[in-house]
Amino acid sequence: MAQDADKRTIDYYFTVSSPWSYLGHSRLKEIATASEADIKPKPCDFGAIFKVSGGLPLKKRAPQRQAYRQVELARWSAQLNEPINRNPRYFPVADGLANRMVIAALALEEDAFGLALALMQGVWIEEQDIADRHTLNEIALTCGMDGEALLEEAEKPETETVYEANTNEAIGRQVFGAPTYVLDGVLFWGQDRLDFLERALSGSDV
Repeated sequence: MAQDADKRTIDYYFTVSSPWSYLGHSRLKEIATASEADIKPKPCDFGAIFKVSGGLPLKKRAPQRQAYRQVELARWSAQLNEPINRNPRYFPVADGLANRMVIAALALEEDAFGLALALMQGVWIEEQDIADRHTLNEIALTCGMDGEALLEEAEKPETETVYEANTNEAIGRQVFGAPTYVLDGVLFWGQDRLDFLERALSGSDV
């Protein structure tokens, strides 16, 4: 869908399996709406990003880091009043197809932002396996979308090309974690930096 050339744009690098992307997703929308800014969703392969940025998959992180992550998830869930299952049944999960469905929704001019939220909620609230095609179809249907059409689009080489381009673009812009928001070339990493993004949109110094 065409964007207003006069509006500022937030490039949004994320993956639907990230709890931090989930916790910040709705607030990002609120901030952008209040500032009359556009959001450009850019689902990425953070496995590939981690390989070049020093990141580690959750199970390979030190025990103390894993433990503190649990504390922070609980804190932010309470702070934002966003429910979360900190140990969902299907996590870690292969999220490539789900991410490409969001890209497919963009191509088909569907509500990609809403679909991304539903996929995140599928992981972090509803104990759903977003690596499963039937589950992905059902989630799309609950959003009022044709799940099979989205899956077909998601599996096209052109969609994979966009996914790879998003990932390479993120790497080129020094993105290393999800979510990352980029405004006017400035990176804001993590949903806990949304206050700074909001201030930047208002013209305040950050």
